[in-house]
Amino acid sequence: MKLDNFEELWAIDFEFRAPPGERPDPVCVVGRELRTGRVVRQWQGEFSQLPPFRTDEKALFLAYYASAELGCHLALDWPMPINVLDLYVEFRNATNGLSIPAGRSLLGALTYYGLSHIATTQKDAGRDLVMRGGPWSNTERAAILDYCASDVDALARLFARMQPGIDLGRALLRGRYMAAAARMEWNGSPIDTTTLGSLRDKWDRLKVTLIAEIDVDFRCFQGTTFKRDLFECFLVREGIPWPRLPTGAARSKR
Repeated sequence: MKLDNFEELWAIDFEFRAPPGERPDPVCVVGRELRTGRVVRQWQGEFSQLPPFRTDEKALFLAYYASAELGCHLALDWPMPINVLDLYVEFRNATNGLSIPAGRSLLGALTYYGLSHIATTQKDAGRDLVMRGGPWSNTERAAILDYCASDVDALARLFARMQPGIDLGRALLRGRYMAAAARMEWNGSPIDTTTLGSLRDKWDRLKVTLIAEIDVDFRCFQGTTFKRDLFECFLVREGIPWPRLPTGAARSKR
C-alpha cells in the first residue's frame, strides 16, 4: 500500500464539546487536501448532509487521535472514512518505550520532531473558548475556526515528517481500530440501569454490610472508615512486619 493509491489526502480536525460521559457535539470542522491545498470549513448549524471531503476508498483521512473526529462523524450521521491514518497512534507506535519530553499530545509530537507549533497557552485558550459553549460572537467564531485550522496545518507538517517511517498498510489497520473505538465510545457500555439505580440507592447500607463481614478477622474499621491505629493493632496482633515511614507509621502501600 502506497500513498499513490489515493487520489486525495485529507487532514481533518473537529472542534466539539463533550461533557463527561456524553456524546460529542461538533462545533466546527476544518479540512485540507494535502496535494492541492484545498481547504474546507464548516460551522455548527451549517454542516452539510455529507462530509465536504471524500471518505471513499480512494481518499486517505488523516487525524490526530482519530476516534474524536470519527465520533463527530457519528454525531453528524456522516459516513465513516474507509481509510483512516491516525498520527497519534503512529506516534505511539514509533516512540513506545522512549523518553517523550513533551508528552503525546499533538503539540508533544510536534515538539518531539522539532516542528513549529502554537504556544500551549494559545491552544488552551482556543480549547477553553470552545468548551465555554455558545453563543459565540462573529469574532469568536472566526477565532475558533482559525484555531481548528492551526491543528490541521500542524497535522500536515507532522505527516510530512513522519510519513517516511510509517508502514501504511499496518497503519491503516490501526486506523480501522480507531474507527471501532469511536463506535464503542458512541454506543457506551451496556448497563442494567435498573440494577444500577438499586445499587446507588442501597450503596451506603451495602458498604456497612460488606465491611462487617470482611473486617471481622481484621478489626481495622470504625463504621465505614479505615483506622490506622486499628491497623497498627492488627499488625502487632498478627506479628506481621510492615514497611515504615520515617515517622514510624505504617506505609499505606507495601
